[in-house]
Amino acid sequence: MARPIKIAPSILASDFARFGEEVKAIDEAGCDWIHVDVMDGHFVPNITFGPQVVRAIRPYTEKLIDSHLMISPADPYLEDFADAGSDMITVHAEAGVHLDRSLQAIKAMGKLAGVSLNPGTHESVIEYVLDKVDMVLLMSVNPGFGGQSFLPSTVDKTRRVREMIGDRDIDIQIDGGITTQTAPLVAAAGANILVAGSAVFKGNSIDAYRDNIARIREAAEKAQ
Repeated sequence: MARPIKIAPSILASDFARFGEEVKAIDEAGCDWIHVDVMDGHFVPNITFGPQVVRAIRPYTEKLIDSHLMISPADPYLEDFADAGSDMITVHAEAGVHLDRSLQAIKAMGKLAGVSLNPGTHESVIEYVLDKVDMVLLMSVNPGFGGQSFLPSTVDKTRRVREMIGDRDIDIQIDGGITTQTAPLVAAAGANILVAGSAVFKGNSIDAYRDNIARIREAAEKAQ
């Protein structure tokens, strides 16, 4: 049975001067999760947010805060993101040499653990840790910047990961270039958590965000 579709707007596409209000708006507009893209200017070519931003937005929503750490090393900062209010912490398989240890540390803090793969990384590298994760995040763009175009190769990769997961209780999240056109492609392949930035935050109002979220959700659900 298909897992429920969840929409996780990326605050990377929000108005940085109004973080609290923007998070409250997408919450009221019907999003399921709040996605925080953390970039360090080293692992990826951009610098975005630290745990202070998670702490700042935490009072504005009771929805799951999903912190995607595009940083290397990630281990020294796991506790900071946990303490700031992250509900899920996702680390990249490419960002450290002890992936299993990183995931164990996240779980030991009482948080949900995710593992992410860049487009050029084969899914086989995470097979040995699947019993330790709650989610697999597949980048559908090369990480580092918002607003990029979806990479079509993600569709087949999603299908292979879904087969690899089997009957384990693991979500598949897709991050990058998600729109009403691309959401059905990955949903049909087995993804159920969709990160959308520009496609959600266009319109600059709760009503616009609500319509954007509903359209993405509807397109994905029809394809499942």
